[in-house]
Amino acid sequence: MLDCADAKTAVPQVIGSVGPETIEGFEEALEAERGRDFPAIVRSLRHEDFRRFWTGNFLSNIGTWMQNVAQGWLVLQLTNSSFWLGFIGFAASFPFLVVTMFGGVIADRVNRRRLLLVTQSVMMVLAFVMAYLTWRHIITVKWLAVLAFLNGVAMALNAPSYQAMVPQLVPREDLPNAIALNSAQFNLSRVLGPTLGGYAMAAFGIAGNFFLNGLSFLAVLFAIAKIRYPLPTPRRAESVWNSLREGFRYVNRVKEMRAVVLLIMVGSFFLLPFLTFIPYFAKNAVHADERGLGLLMACSGLGAFISAASVAYVGKIRERGRVIVISGLIGSAAVITICYAHSFALFAAMQLVEGAALVLMVSTVNITVQQLSSDEMRGRANSLYATAFLGLPPIGALLAGELSRHMPASHAIAAMAGTAMVSFVIFYATSKPLQQLD
Repeated sequence: MLDCADAKTAVPQVIGSVGPETIEGFEEALEAERGRDFPAIVRSLRHEDFRRFWTGNFLSNIGTWMQNVAQGWLVLQLTNSSFWLGFIGFAASFPFLVVTMFGGVIADRVNRRRLLLVTQSVMMVLAFVMAYLTWRHIITVKWLAVLAFLNGVAMALNAPSYQAMVPQLVPREDLPNAIALNSAQFNLSRVLGPTLGGYAMAAFGIAGNFFLNGLSFLAVLFAIAKIRYPLPTPRRAESVWNSLREGFRYVNRVKEMRAVVLLIMVGSFFLLPFLTFIPYFAKNAVHADERGLGLLMACSGLGAFISAASVAYVGKIRERGRVIVISGLIGSAAVITICYAHSFALFAAMQLVEGAALVLMVSTVNITVQQLSSDEMRGRANSLYATAFLGLPPIGALLAGELSRHMPASHAIAAMAGTAMVSFVIFYATSKPLQQLD
């Protein structure tokens, strides 16, 4: 067996005497040899570019979750209104409903690395602006809505390129593991970010969380700048609208992909808006402070991380249609329980269950879309998935916020979660592609 240290020494000696094909094959063999040192659960991290991408996004996502917990708490400090929580959630996420689809077309046409550098830089600047306005005590809920909207536009343009980049950094056999690890790092950041955010708010104030989030973008910008990424394949001249229509036709033509995208639309509209209202329930139902809110959100992140790590370990998920539906039902039941919980311990336990169930559902859908997509259509397929997953929650949050003006917020969120449960059962019973998805 070739020792890794010997292989490193041998590379310069071989370069002068062999062609580029041999060198490439030798480097692939060396990469495989290095991969023996990585456990199966993290095998995709043996690829250096993916490892950089994973690490940079992990550090940046910790900052993002610190900002999320601070933003929700700031809304409550300014208004103590469930309606305004829903409205800010709508403003932050509404761009995903429209902009993400065009982001997918753009992702299939331009250098994705450059697009990511631009969008991440914009989000960094917005975080610093939010920190300054909050520090000077001149932030208002309307200014917060504007900044949240602009941040949502940048995130919506970022999402398709981010999703489409992962399959280019690992070979196809490592793709399910890479997707699961990407989900794991995002959800581990959901544990660390809110926990650190709660303590940071107590120690430095809300502005400190926004400032630390701005700094965290340096990690992902460095990673994106360093990775080696193939240039986009030149595409024939085609209008944006034709490209977009082609993406719709492609997703509609692949029946299994169409089924999981429709299912995630149901969950996104009726179930995911609950996440916007966690600060409201934490403050008014279980009377948590900043640290308590951070811990409750961290419980959801811990459940999500456990679920994502399990997907990474298992690798291939069998009977994926059934897994998606059952996990959606469990997550919905946990949300309904949280709506009427008055115990911190019960709230935390259900947050753990909700996080695990919803991430299992979303991870399974994400893996399915990635595996069914061709390289040429990957950006647009991911943009439609991201639109379904991230574009509908703001409308659901706006609906929940409006309902909470006419009934208790707990009744509004529970009714929407119950609607999701009924929809999941009906959809699975009537969709053969979903039942046959393995």
